Amino acid sequence: MNLSNYLDFKNLQNKSFKKIFFYRICGTGMGAAACLLKEAGFDVSGADSMFYPPMSTYLETSGIKISTIDKLDFKTLKSEYDLIVVGNVVAGSSQEAREIEECGVPFTSFPTAIGALVLNKKTVIGLSGTHGKTTTTYLGAQVFEKLGEDCGYLIGGVMNGRPPSRLGKSPLFFIESDEYDSAYFEKFSKFQSYCVNHFVITSLEFDHADIFSSIEDIKNEFRKVIPTTSSVVGCSDWPEIISLRDQFKEHQWQDYGKNNIHIIERSEFGTKFKIEDETYKTNLVGDHNIYNLSSIILIAKELGYTKEKIDLAITELLLVKRRQEERGNYRGAIVIDDFAHHPTAVRETLKAVMTKYPKKKINAFLEPGSATARSDIFQAEFLDALKDASAVTIIKPQRPTTAKGRGDLDVTLIATKLNEIGIDASCVVTLEQLQERIDNLSSEENVHLIMSNSSTLGLWSSDFVKNIN
Repeated sequence: MNLSNYLDFKNLQNKSFKKIFFYRICGTGMGAAACLLKEAGFDVSGADSMFYPPMSTYLETSGIKISTIDKLDFKTLKSEYDLIVVGNVVAGSSQEAREIEECGVPFTSFPTAIGALVLNKKTVIGLSGTHGKTTTTYLGAQVFEKLGEDCGYLIGGVMNGRPPSRLGKSPLFFIESDEYDSAYFEKFSKFQSYCVNHFVITSLEFDHADIFSSIEDIKNEFRKVIPTTSSVVGCSDWPEIISLRDQFKEHQWQDYGKNNIHIIERSEFGTKFKIEDETYKTNLVGDHNIYNLSSIILIAKELGYTKEKIDLAITELLLVKRRQEERGNYRGAIVIDDFAHHPTAVRETLKAVMTKYPKKKINAFLEPGSATARSDIFQAEFLDALKDASAVTIIKPQRPTTAKGRGDLDVTLIATKLNEIGIDASCVVTLEQLQERIDNLSSEENVHLIMSNSSTLGLWSSDFVKNIN
């Protein structure tokens, strides 16, 4: 590894750039960062192996020139660009990493690029945690827009009617703050580069077993950021968050969770809840969504907004696509697409859908796609998370886990144990088997909750989609 041309945050701040090239630009974070730097006035272009909507559409409408990697000549980059932003998908051992290092152009990661070139001039609200980062960031942007702020944001998800990032004219900037590492040459969490002023921690438990060995490894990343922030809003339902709070007793810290948030009324149309002694009402359904929204309310109050204004700002809120997203009806059954793949997210999403459809059978379809989900770390937890579904279908992982020192998830054992307690459960390995299972469970009394952060065996690009009304 040759890092002679690598620029860290400090060195990046002290240099001037005009033309920036994003290598592997079509990733969720990379594409959003590219659009943000384009809006900030930089001349941005990029390349990737393949391009798919909606990110390819966002890039094109932003005026960003994109090309395929097979047409890229690394030797010409030095004469054309001042900086290369390298995607995290590039492996340190790869030939493309060597080409980037040797082409003579300074390079960095996208978190460092946007941190040093954009976020250091903003008041940054960083939304972090094992679960709910994307949703909470989107809620924050919506609420503060309704409060009158022309705020900026960067969200790692797809939203109807808006791009994944926006610079905004307000000093306020909401950013999804991921604990995953930044690049093969920056093995630290993305949020360390985001110049966070107000830090929300929605949840904290072990995940990303491909890069972290323990929960303490993850907490060490948070420990590096917390002292640099102005304030922290943390969910006290999570013991690991409480331990961080206790470690930083002198820091400005607000708790939220079951101790001070009380759900008064749940219905398919929304939720009425209290934070301390103040009552709020929103269209959102699902306790996890209410807790996420509550963190935004606390930030708004911290920044001086009145309850009366907040009340008006939270009544009609949207969720990111693939978060309890209703795709339509299939043979009478309601079809819901969701990103859940960690047992905690699976459990909470299932509960939320059961609340919205109390008279229907909820059929859970799960693809454990991440390195952690594919491992045996959460063998017992997945069983517990799925036990309230009417029927369960588990897609067997297509590849072994890369979690450090762990075996693979035994999906057959989970299905067997669910059947033993009276739940119709089975495993599938092909799209045809998955389609047959959906067909057999489809009727007007059913809801199909399809949960995956992966390809779902190609379901969403198959003829199944054409038959959804």
